[in-house]
Amino acid sequence: MRGCTRLALLCALPWLLPEVAPGRPAPPPALPRDPRNPARGAEFDRIYSGVVSLPTENIYSFNYTSQPGQVTAVRVYVNSSSENLDYPVLVVVRQQKEVLSWQVPLLFQGLYQRSYNYQEVSRTLCPSEATNETGPLEQLIFVDVASMAPLGAQYKLLVTKLKHFQLQTNVAFHFTASPSQPQYFLYKFPEDVDSVIIKVVSTLAYPCSVVSVQNIMCPVYDLDHNVEFNGVYQSMTKKAAITLQKKDFPGEQFFVVFVIKPEDYACGGSFFIQEKENQTWNLQRAKNLQVTIVPSIKGSIYVKSVLLSFFFFFFFYLGCLLVAFCHYIRFQRKSTDGSFGSSDGSGNMSVSNPIAASTPEGSNYGAIERQHDGLPGLFSAWEGRRVSSVSDESSSSPGRQTSSSAGRQPCQSDTDSSVEESDFDTMPDIEIDKNIVRTKMFLYLSDLSRKDRRIVSKKYKIYFWNIITIAVFYALPVIQLVITYQTVVNVTGNQDICYYNFLCAHPLGVLSAFNNILSNLGHVLLGCLFLLIVLYRDILHRRALEAKDIFAMEYGIPKHFGLFYAMGIALMMEGVLSACYHVCPNYSNFQFDTSFMYMIAGLCMLKLYQTRHPDINASAYAAYASFALVITLTVLGVVFGKNDVWFWVIFSAIHILASLALSTQIYYMGRFKIADWGIFRRAAMVFYTDCIQQCSRPLYMDRMVLLIVGNLVNWSFALFGLIYRPRDFASYMLGIFICNLLLYLAFYIIMKLRSSEKILLVPLFCIVATAVVWAAALYFFFQNLSSWEGTPAESREKNRECILLDFFDDHDIWHFLSATALFFSFLVLLTLDDDLDLVRRDQIPVF
Repeated sequence: MRGCTRLALLCALPWLLPEVAPGRPAPPPALPRDPRNPARGAEFDRIYSGVVSLPTENIYSFNYTSQPGQVTAVRVYVNSSSENLDYPVLVVVRQQKEVLSWQVPLLFQGLYQRSYNYQEVSRTLCPSEATNETGPLEQLIFVDVASMAPLGAQYKLLVTKLKHFQLQTNVAFHFTASPSQPQYFLYKFPEDVDSVIIKVVSTLAYPCSVVSVQNIMCPVYDLDHNVEFNGVYQSMTKKAAITLQKKDFPGEQFFVVFVIKPEDYACGGSFFIQEKENQTWNLQRAKNLQVTIVPSIKGSIYVKSVLLSFFFFFFFYLGCLLVAFCHYIRFQRKSTDGSFGSSDGSGNMSVSNPIAASTPEGSNYGAIERQHDGLPGLFSAWEGRRVSSVSDESSSSPGRQTSSSAGRQPCQSDTDSSVEESDFDTMPDIEIDKNIVRTKMFLYLSDLSRKDRRIVSKKYKIYFWNIITIAVFYALPVIQLVITYQTVVNVTGNQDICYYNFLCAHPLGVLSAFNNILSNLGHVLLGCLFLLIVLYRDILHRRALEAKDIFAMEYGIPKHFGLFYAMGIALMMEGVLSACYHVCPNYSNFQFDTSFMYMIAGLCMLKLYQTRHPDINASAYAAYASFALVITLTVLGVVFGKNDVWFWVIFSAIHILASLALSTQIYYMGRFKIADWGIFRRAAMVFYTDCIQQCSRPLYMDRMVLLIVGNLVNWSFALFGLIYRPRDFASYMLGIFICNLLLYLAFYIIMKLRSSEKILLVPLFCIVATAVVWAAALYFFFQNLSSWEGTPAESREKNRECILLDFFDDHDIWHFLSATALFFSFLVLLTLDDDLDLVRRDQIPVF
């Protein structure tokens, strides 16, 4: 019997020695436990301290009763003073439906193999909710604390019940989180709410955090390395907003998870270089947050917003119909009175010479008399032939150039079916004398409208057909790409892909921001309206030509509508591509939103130049090739223009050289051959003779003033880009186009008034409306609600609430107003020279 007792003591000796080893802290008194259950019965809100080692582990048992309709969440806090990563304290929590484990110190990996250790960790356990069917449920929680440390590791344990786990609608809740102490809360949809917006704000931008919305399922992914595994998420500095719909959650409830990242690079912060290999970051990475869940708009707001958009632009259609009706009534009255134009009562119409009286005598090559016999508004066939013969006789005088139909086939059809592309520039007389005509000191429209109208008209129609082809080939891949973007966002839940204004992003179907797409409706509707207006004018002009109306053939600005049709298509495509861009706006597809803006600006400049230079305007192929080059440069600027100085040096040189080359072509009316290598010797001789040997007055003063101002503006843009290197290269390039267009339009209007021409009421109204609407549109444009130049989290700092119908934001108002402003701008170009419809072309100056 005594031998058995000694044998038992020897077997127990290895377990008793660690307990009496000197220098080791004494463990806390053991809790009473059931001999059949190794877990200690523990209490909530009580701190337990202990030491665990290879042969020792502690198990704590917690139990509570969950009532139906109540959600009880439990949070576990574990702290360890040990920094030994080889022997961490291991914590395993077992519940009815989940096992959760972690280690202390908790290790996070950063960029470039950096590590961040946290000695204090707290996690919220996934709650189990009792139902009316099950009744009250007894919940058991086992917390197992262990370590493989041979000498043991100290720890402290605290388990508490959360008092504020369920978020309430329209009630702000404040809390603190850190990388090792993430937080998540429960939200249940009220019965009368179908959509909500989760708004999260913080006073400090850093540390960087992530807001995630996950369905009710365990485990909840609440650590930096797994928060992106489930649900919808977005990074955050100071602001975050996520719009959710009840139909996307079968249980009509979800978890809102808040995770603090160990580094700030994802939010645009600097890369932190740690001083030691292992450090603790508990106090440095804590962030105070406030979350508020508010109901989103109801379905009736969607209907009102769509109807408002249609009705707003429908009034433009009504306004145009009203103007057309007024013109029709006015025309009928003049037809009844037998008068047309500004008659003096005797059947003769006074037309004043628009050239200033200060024109030196003898210098106006091809000068004309100041008075011409006018004609009534309605002509017979005989009167038309008589006027044509008079015009032919007057054109035989030396130096007199008119656009008479003499020398052409008298009864050619006005259709374009008989005109081939090989017919361009086949008039031998134009090839012989155009070098002389175009270099006269004073040019008139008749000097630059000598080609066959049908050939020139077909030339400009190529603009229309080419832009349709470009639009189709450009838009189809764009649509396919943005559909893919939206699908990726919906499948992965990564809302950092798209740069929305999340505080005013209203989803519809698969679209995340339907309001940004709907606001582009104005470009399409107003572009279609402009095409109808141009078509109406084109039909009237064709009927006048078929009737051999002398005013359509020999008076006013030659009517070529191809560029107007191209402008209308470009306006519609701008709306389509802008809508595609706003399906998922980001750095990669911003080019979709600006490509046709370049084309619109370029087409407007071409149209303005074509008005007084119909025979020498650029061909459609050269124009669209130039636009393609501009878009290519823009793409290169977006990719390389942020930090590469060499790109800005090359681009500025190209910009300045292109400005000089284009200025030379404009100044000499296209008669300056750049391809000739003798150009440099001749340029040096002209500079020496005119600027050094004798300072003479430029031959074409008006053109010289325009080109000097234009070059100064473009050189300033080039110098600004070279010095400051703006990050938004696409907007920088668009600014160059718009400034050149405005400069040319201002010059055109000034020269028009200087030449004693009038601006009628309709174009004057359009000019004023264009200026006012553009000013208002630019105000909303510069509100800058998001920016893909920074990180998604930095972009969200600029997000703002909706300002119109709780549906449209500032950028949507920009879409409405910019579409309206472009429409009025097109009308200015369409109607600006209507006052010249009763003026002979050999009296209309060229500038």
